[in-house]
Amino acid sequence: MKRRAFIKVIGGALASWPSAANAQKPSRLPTIGYLGPNTAAVDGPRVRAMVERLRELGWIEGRTVAIEYRWAEGRDEHLAEIASEFVRLQVNVIVTSATPPTLATKKATSTIPIVFASAGDPIGAGLVTSLARPGGNVTGLSLQVSDTAGKRLELLREVVPALHHVAVMANVDNASAVLDLQAVLSAAGSLGIDAIKSEIHRAEDLSRAIEALKGHADALYVCNDPLVTTNRARIGQLALAARLPTICAGREYVEAGSLISYAANFPDLYRRTAEYVDKILRGARPTDLPVEQPTKFDLVINLKTAKALDLSIPPAMLARVDDVIE
Repeated sequence: MKRRAFIKVIGGALASWPSAANAQKPSRLPTIGYLGPNTAAVDGPRVRAMVERLRELGWIEGRTVAIEYRWAEGRDEHLAEIASEFVRLQVNVIVTSATPPTLATKKATSTIPIVFASAGDPIGAGLVTSLARPGGNVTGLSLQVSDTAGKRLELLREVVPALHHVAVMANVDNASAVLDLQAVLSAAGSLGIDAIKSEIHRAEDLSRAIEALKGHADALYVCNDPLVTTNRARIGQLALAARLPTICAGREYVEAGSLISYAANFPDLYRRTAEYVDKILRGARPTDLPVEQPTKFDLVINLKTAKALDLSIPPAMLARVDDVIE
């Protein structure tokens, strides 16, 4: 396991992260516990955005604040252990991302403030009682994944005009992914598209699930979740082999070979997360900090994958993409 290790080198930008931060004692500096649901490779650029914003706000890692990093690597069975460790360390605030880590942390403590950098549906998943008045010790930023399900299907149909059957893959052990699945099924019905549920529980299910879709689906919609994010390269390879154009909720998927992503801009969410942390470290209570929603969304397309699938991206879509992977 490498969960306890710091980010070593993620490109040149992260090479200088202080390796001594884990050695800081909570009694000496205000301490942030970061529970990363994915790997350091996925979460690193996002966390860097948070650390940079903290620095702008006066919280300099290793000098005015300590940060304890832990990585679940897409495995939910590690979440309770990490959350309990942060409680034992008596950190001042815990930062999470995605619904399962936030639920695990909420179960571990009702007193330590928790800030989620992203959550698919905070109310539906039971993280908060309302967006305006979160209640309890949890607040953060909502991904509004379910609200954008219809938009993703419309984008997918632009690229695949003969889209009649879409497979919807979801880790059904993740409450947020299930809500996304339900939203996609509803949106597909409204658009006259038949939806095929593809349920997974673990990484070992991916090959079987995608193989079963051959000849039955025209495209694949992947519901966002740490399990699939961690295995995004495998999903891209399997979907390409099955000739399935794939749409996801994160540019990391497209960088790993999937066709399209339409999602909130994660670095922006993490910068805004730092502002929540700043307020809490200065005395604010999570219950008084409303849950905010994304303000920046990115459309990303992998032209290499499109070419491999013999698909032409409409010029109108290319004109409005935020980034192209070639």
